[in-house]
Amino acid sequence: MELGKEKGASSWLNALPIEDHGFVLHKGDFRDALCLRYGWQPTNLPSRCACDAPFTVEHALSCPTGGFPTLRHNEVRDFTANIMTEVCHDVCTEPQLQELSGETLHLATSIRDDGARVDIRAQGFWGDRSRRSFFDVRVFNPNAPSNRKLQLNSVYRRHEKEKRRSYEQRIREVEHGSFTPLVFSTSGGMGDLAATAYKRLASLLSSKHEQPYSTVMTWLQCHLSFSLLRSAVRCLRGARSSIGHAARGAPAVDLAVYEGHVPPP
Repeated sequence: MELGKEKGASSWLNALPIEDHGFVLHKGDFRDALCLRYGWQPTNLPSRCACDAPFTVEHALSCPTGGFPTLRHNEVRDFTANIMTEVCHDVCTEPQLQELSGETLHLATSIRDDGARVDIRAQGFWGDRSRRSFFDVRVFNPNAPSNRKLQLNSVYRRHEKEKRRSYEQRIREVEHGSFTPLVFSTSGGMGDLAATAYKRLASLLSSKHEQPYSTVMTWLQCHLSFSLLRSAVRCLRGARSSIGHAARGAPAVDLAVYEGHVPPP
């Protein structure tokens, strides 16, 4: 019930099914979405995961086998970066941070790798047109064993703190920029810092397109909600093994064989 009451978690349920905006679910996805929302058990789930663990909803949302958590993360990252290009300059995904050259980072948790990256960089997001802002996305499963015994707001703060302790000092002192962690739950909610960032984004979009702020904010919440929801359903129903993939041992396709020749019948 606490997850269902989060701001933005019900956006998918209240939205009109407008196909052009991607606000459409087929009947199977809709049933799974209701099960996830109300804590019901979805039907026809496998008994074991491809990683050989018992297949439960909680396990499915966190299991890295098949790469579905990465796809979920990337979908939120790419949507956010694409929208930022409307109102910011120099927007890119996965920018590499400058290498350290003698700078001292006092926090032991600060990332010091030469190839360190964050998810999004945008210039002028917080008002100063010459200052770059950096963002990093995290989507967590609130029912995972490490989260379920804590209050939901405490879980958000913990994940935000982990991101800030990893990146903030390096970005502030080396990049001379700002850092904002964008933390979401798989149920569609977001942390306080992410909420502030998307309110700012909605305000910039509202001014540019001369649309009411409330309309723009609702549109953003709907897109994020559907993105997280479809990703959660994909974790439940997506193929994590060779089942549903191409058969092993199939002959490789060598197109070079047909260069300048008519393919055989």
